[in-house]
Amino acid sequence: MTPLDWNRVRAFLATAEAGSLTAAAQRLGLTQPTLSRQIAALEAELGVALFERVGKKLVLTETGAELVEHGRAMGEAAAAMAVAASGRALAIAGRVSISAADTYAAHILPGIIAQVRQTAPQIKIVVISSNTLSDLRRREADIAIRHVRPTEDGLIGRLIGESTAHLYASRDWIARRGWPASPQDIAAEDLIAYEDTDHFAGLIQGIGLAVRPEDFRLVSENSVVVWEMVKRGLGVCVMSREIAQGSPDMVELFPEAPPVRFPVWLVTHRELRTSRRIRLVYDILAEALGGLVGGGEALRAAP
Repeated sequence: MTPLDWNRVRAFLATAEAGSLTAAAQRLGLTQPTLSRQIAALEAELGVALFERVGKKLVLTETGAELVEHGRAMGEAAAAMAVAASGRALAIAGRVSISAADTYAAHILPGIIAQVRQTAPQIKIVVISSNTLSDLRRREADIAIRHVRPTEDGLIGRLIGESTAHLYASRDWIARRGWPASPQDIAAEDLIAYEDTDHFAGLIQGIGLAVRPEDFRLVSENSVVVWEMVKRGLGVCVMSREIAQGSPDMVELFPEAPPVRFPVWLVTHRELRTSRRIRLVYDILAEALGGLVGGGEALRAAP
C-alpha cells in the first residue's frame, strides 16, 4: 500500500481539531480551498468519508474519529523528525537566490520565506523579481519558479503542478458596472492587459472575448501593477487563482468558464545534490508550492 501523504493527513487532523475548514486553514497557513482539496484527496485515497456537515460545522464520521489518533501519531513522528533535524538546519548558512515572476515574488514567496527563516535563520535569501527566465547556469539565481519546462542542459526541474488563471474584478468595480452575465459583456476598455499585448489578446480570446491588442487602454509589463489597478477598481484582469485567493475583496467573475492553464516548475542546477542550503530551501519551496497548486514529480531537464 502506498504511504499516505502527510500533508493530507495534517489537513485532516487540523480540521478535526479545529472543527472548521476556516480555522484549520488559518492554523496551517493555507487557503480554505487548498485545505478542502487535501481532505477530499485523502478521503478518495482511503475510500471513506471523514467528515459530515452539521449546520455550519464539520463533524467527524465514525471512521474519521477512529483515524484521528493514527493521524496524531503521524504528527508526533513528524514533529520528532523535525526536532532531530532542526539542530542541523539551524547551523546551515550561506546565500540562496530565488527567481520568480513579480506576482509570485510579491504575493507567494514572502510566506514561504518566513518558513525558511524559521527553519534556518542563518541562510541569506535573495529574491529576484523578474518576468524573464533567469539563467541558472550562469548563477543569476540558485532556484527559479518558472511557468515553462526547463530545457537547458544541467538543470533539474520539478513539475509542482498546474495552476489556473481566471478573470477577476474588485467588488467596487462590480458595484459600479454590474455583474457581467458572460465574458462578452466586458468591454475591451475594461480589460487591463499585460505586455506583450499580442500574447495577452490571444489568452483573452481563448476564454471568449473578441479583443485586439490595440483595444486595451491600460497596460503594464509588471503584473503586480496590473493587479493593484484591478484591486482599485480600474478594470478586470486575468490572474492566477493562488494569488487572487489572498485578496478577499477580489471576485472571480466566471467560475464555470474554462480557465487559462499553465504549469508551475521549480528549477535548480545540479549543485542541489551537494549544497545543503539550496536543498533545504528547494524542499521548503516544493512543499509549500505543492500545497497551492498540487503535487508533481521530479524531472531532469532535457539536454
